[in-house]
Amino acid sequence: MGSDYKGSSNGSTLEKVPAIKFTKLFINGEFVDSVSGKSFETIDPRNGEVLARIAEGDQNDVDLAVKAARAAFDHGPWPRLSGCERGKIMMKFADLIEQNVEELATLESLDAGKLFNRNKSIDIPGVAATLRYYAGAADKIHGKVLKMSREFQAYTLLEPIGVVGHIIPWNFPSTMFFAKVSPALAAGCTIILKPAEQTPLTALFYAHLAKQAGIPDGVLNVVTGFGPTAGAAISSHMDIDMVCFTGSTEVGREIMKAAAMSNLKPVSLELGGKSPLIIFDDADIEMASDLALIGILFNKGEICVASSRVYVQGGIYDEFVKKLVEKAKAWVVGDPFDPQVRQGPQVDKAQFDKILSYIEHGKREGGTLLTGGKRVGDKGYYIEPTIFADVKVFQTWRLIVF
Repeated sequence: MGSDYKGSSNGSTLEKVPAIKFTKLFINGEFVDSVSGKSFETIDPRNGEVLARIAEGDQNDVDLAVKAARAAFDHGPWPRLSGCERGKIMMKFADLIEQNVEELATLESLDAGKLFNRNKSIDIPGVAATLRYYAGAADKIHGKVLKMSREFQAYTLLEPIGVVGHIIPWNFPSTMFFAKVSPALAAGCTIILKPAEQTPLTALFYAHLAKQAGIPDGVLNVVTGFGPTAGAAISSHMDIDMVCFTGSTEVGREIMKAAAMSNLKPVSLELGGKSPLIIFDDADIEMASDLALIGILFNKGEICVASSRVYVQGGIYDEFVKKLVEKAKAWVVGDPFDPQVRQGPQVDKAQFDKILSYIEHGKREGGTLLTGGKRVGDKGYYIEPTIFADVKVFQTWRLIVF
């Protein structure tokens, strides 16, 4: 399969794009159309072209998925299997992921613009390792026997919480899928997962592999769609026992409100942040500049811990900036299937436009644009590595903004 995928460092498209096999909702062990019949486009960020049309789930589809998950939890075998048996099935799931690593890595690059080689060597093997880790934990979920002050016996018993809703982001589609799903499966929960609308392809493929691995129908359901419809339905559903979300702080607040206003379900939130990098004047400038660059350009900057601002102590500022700009100019942007490329396209046009608007805002605010600031090529969502400097904050510190 790998020989079919060829790219170049100038942002060109692949000579061949594989057929997208799974585009429907996955509910109760089957791929089905949405109740409304609606679908939406998933876009190749390398060229802005349509990869496939994906079923658009909404409240009605979430209701069906929850009904299947509720039945699987209340009456099905999954929570009633021994932890050892659940672990065996999860191990098989991990094996199937490794057997399909090439196709999964390709889908991740096509949908999210992530580097193919990294997907194949790190991200996809990493999710198989995550599954195996939690498979090993499935038979080690222990309670405690407590010593009482009177003649009573007391103990704690850890049990699966029930039906869990997961809403995951677009920057690490596979990694976030299994960060949510793996512990829930190990505990014996059943699941409704909504992938980001920008990156639905790997989630649907994982649903297919889960079925092959022997995970019972209704245990893992994938509803593709949009946040205000499918995501909101998951957050507020009375028959979902817990909701987990990774994404923006703004949306996290809305999910917490919806969960509280429905059945007061517990909520697990991993929200956005702002991550400064601080460099003192005794630092190794070569190493510090490498860390600063990878800190913001890793995964195209689409990561919640990206070091998008760098505080540099005044004594090494000029030398550090010179070294950083030199390295940024040598950073290769282009087709994520090209092994020489270090940065692919932004995930979609909305993110592309947002970043370019931030660059224009930086210019208006008086920052000194040292390098970058423009799109790369005339097709796709590629942006040059961009550095602003001379943003003064403290007397002995100066700020570099990416």
